[in-house]
Amino acid sequence: MIINGIEIAPGEEKVVDVNIARLPSHTTIDVSITIARSTEPGPTLLLMGGLHGDEINGSEIVRRMIEKNDHKPKIGTVICIPIINVYGFIYFSRYVPDGKDVNRSFPGNKNGSLASRMANFLTKEILPIIDYGLDFHTGGADRTNYPQVRCMMKDQKNVELAEAFHAPFTLDSKFRPNSLRQTANKFGKHILVYEGGESSRFDEFAIREGIKGARRLMQHLGMRETAEKADYENLIIKNSSWVRARRSGVFLSAVKSGEKIKKNQLLGHINDPFGGFKNKVTSSVNGYVIGLNHNPIVHEGDALMHLGVIK
Repeated sequence: MIINGIEIAPGEEKVVDVNIARLPSHTTIDVSITIARSTEPGPTLLLMGGLHGDEINGSEIVRRMIEKNDHKPKIGTVICIPIINVYGFIYFSRYVPDGKDVNRSFPGNKNGSLASRMANFLTKEILPIIDYGLDFHTGGADRTNYPQVRCMMKDQKNVELAEAFHAPFTLDSKFRPNSLRQTANKFGKHILVYEGGESSRFDEFAIREGIKGARRLMQHLGMRETAEKADYENLIIKNSSWVRARRSGVFLSAVKSGEKIKKNQLLGHINDPFGGFKNKVTSSVNGYVIGLNHNPIVHEGDALMHLGVIK
């Protein structure tokens, strides 16, 4: 296996630093990659966080797996990239300096924008050599996501992998244009997206569930001996619905992330900050709260929560 011109032989573990760009200050943008290979042949699994720089739960999941030697496989190879968007990580930003989203820049261009160059590196150097991947994300813009896996469930291999990971929820999710997952699919590779917690804040529950799920997937692939069994059912969500604010004001939620809800149930209130009105927000469906807005100040049309619909 060769990454960035460096060979990693069976039985070796190496850290490879890849220079992506140089800032006007002469500061280099280097991506650190840890590769651990078994002497026994097997699948190659990518564990990656920080595609969006402020989504630090994913970076912490991969970091802890390296720290605890969970990344060392019984068979095959594990490639760990804790932070792909180093600039965004440093500056608490989802994006890179030019304001572009790396996960909307695939397959990328080696002579393009910084986001495009990062995407190009993953497309050219990483995707061709992996079999499977876990791309760790969080909710954004003050929204938390209850631990969940997203994948295209018409592909039975994705269904198998998602069941092995066994998050509290598995969402049937279409490909986003120019995303890592869409590009990987064109290579015939299977990547699951894990969402848990919110941006710029550690969520211990989401981090622990991400690590446990990764261990379960590795066990399923024969890459480790043991993994913790989940003490909950993996619920399949085929459809979801956003609850949006009908008026501007201050939103106070009456439900928690992950909670099961019923049609017509009270979800919270939007209040006039000056005491002029108090409007109920109710559910139009039966389902679960899979995403929740923690910003109390809302404008008309803003997303309040994401509901996984149960038919």
